[in-house]
Amino acid sequence: MTALSKITADLPEWSLSDLYADRADPRIEADIAAARAANDALAALEGQFIAARAEPAKLGELIDRGIVLYEQATDGLWSVGAYASLAASTSRDDPRWAKFEADFRMKSAEIASKSLFFTLELNQLEDGEIAAALEAHPAAARWTPWLRRVRLSRPHELSQELESLLLDRSPAVANWSRLYDDTLAKLRARIGRENLTLPETLNRLSDPEVKKRKAAANALADALAERSETLALCLNTMALEKQVEDRWRKYESPAHGRHLSNEVHAESVAAMVEAVTDAYATTSHRYYALKARVLGKKTLDHWDRNAPLTAAQPRLYDWTEARGIVLESFSALAPKFADGARVFFDRPWIDARPRPGKQSGAYSHPVTAGRHPYVFMNYMGERRDVLTLAHELGHAVHQTLASPLGTLLADTPLTLAETASIFGEGLVFERLLAEAKPEEKLGLLAGRIEDGLNTVVRQIAFHQFETRFHDARQQGELSPEELGGIWLEVMGASLGPAVRLNPGYEHYWAYVSHFAHAPFYVYAYAFGDLLVRALMEKRREDPAGFAPVYERLLAAGGTRTYVEALEPFGLDPRQKSFWAAGCAGIERLVDEFDALVK
Repeated sequence: MTALSKITADLPEWSLSDLYADRADPRIEADIAAARAANDALAALEGQFIAARAEPAKLGELIDRGIVLYEQATDGLWSVGAYASLAASTSRDDPRWAKFEADFRMKSAEIASKSLFFTLELNQLEDGEIAAALEAHPAAARWTPWLRRVRLSRPHELSQELESLLLDRSPAVANWSRLYDDTLAKLRARIGRENLTLPETLNRLSDPEVKKRKAAANALADALAERSETLALCLNTMALEKQVEDRWRKYESPAHGRHLSNEVHAESVAAMVEAVTDAYATTSHRYYALKARVLGKKTLDHWDRNAPLTAAQPRLYDWTEARGIVLESFSALAPKFADGARVFFDRPWIDARPRPGKQSGAYSHPVTAGRHPYVFMNYMGERRDVLTLAHELGHAVHQTLASPLGTLLADTPLTLAETASIFGEGLVFERLLAEAKPEEKLGLLAGRIEDGLNTVVRQIAFHQFETRFHDARQQGELSPEELGGIWLEVMGASLGPAVRLNPGYEHYWAYVSHFAHAPFYVYAYAFGDLLVRALMEKRREDPAGFAPVYERLLAAGGTRTYVEALEPFGLDPRQKSFWAAGCAGIERLVDEFDALVK
């Protein structure tokens, strides 16, 4: 048995029994029935919000009652939806779970269509009418943040009939992302006698042996090339669907809808993209040139990008070690954060064991505020996996802290949702670096820089790929070759002249599933990373005073905008200088690396 197989053999798999025992569990139908009943009660209020617009007290009571019913319906549907998604994500090779997930999606859309009027009717009210209603009925005032988010879409809403049509069609449209995910989950990269899954192949790209990295890179390119026609068709079709809806909603750009859901200004995102792009030369370009020198090369092949600096096998961390590192790191911030993470190890709420049929990636699913989150990952025992574990547990702690607000108010925009996760990674890295032997520090520092480049520079390059793809899709369908051409251009610009993009790399756009199921999601990673770098600097200035203010930020869930959330720390993310300062933090790490190399 290899060292890796020993580590992965006894990793935890979650139990979803806290949700439902199986697909036939009667609690599923009971929760769907309860959601339907709450939704029907809400539907009975149709027309009353407009009728009461001149009676503030009555309107306030209606708003409060309506949102409570809306949340009850949401809780029921999201619970079953979470179960379907969680179970399917570990069984992508089981058509029964795919059918269950698809059938529920259709049923959920049918139920939700009856209350579609609700937010539309609220948005027919004027700001002054809503303000007067909340003042006349103070119990409704707690919903102010949710109403604020709903009203962001006010200029872009369609008629109730058209909104209903889009909702009814959504399960069918979602099958394109399902096809994308299923195609990647079934992918096998053939390397000699081995047939590796996508997560296993990606993990092989950081192997100490260059021959193994190269073989994995080429096998992945071949496997993606074989599937590129299907994956390109999925992307093109979903982009066209989005294009049509965006045109009807009069969005200013393909990313506009995402900006609204994130409650972020397009100007802030543009400032961040500009700051990161301006920093390519001093961060990624410079670092990869230094790494090439350390590895004794003039340039790096693309499969060397995340290679360890020595040919020695990297240190592997078993699950017990990873658990201890994460909990001790979280405790250094405040014991409450460690306690919040510990329960996920003590209960069967983490699925970490890689296996056939399990999709790639990692996430923490919040389910609903009345339930607990579940953590999903593919643990391979490397330092990067320990950081991923910290990342997802950061999400889980954040979701738990916000849960007393209820499902609607706890729901956090992506721009703040990555805060605790990336902060968790930072805490773990600080611990690993502090405990490292002198000869280990260069490798650790390289890993930290590469994590930063992957989260900031790489994700902004992904964002630019999406932007160019969606812009080009306006003129017609793109072939896999055209997608590959855009990919090579944006990735080449971000990686710089020290990285050679070998033949086959043009297919690598195809494994980034975010492009399919969450368009323009990726910039949130860079947003969160650079934001956290600013927060960690504030922590260094005042460790004791930082923790309670930070806890309040997380516990506020989605009740504050990103600007409001950062005000207590004296930070303003609307300025390009804010993002440039975060990039300068990565540059300082490159300076340290350069000094150690010399």
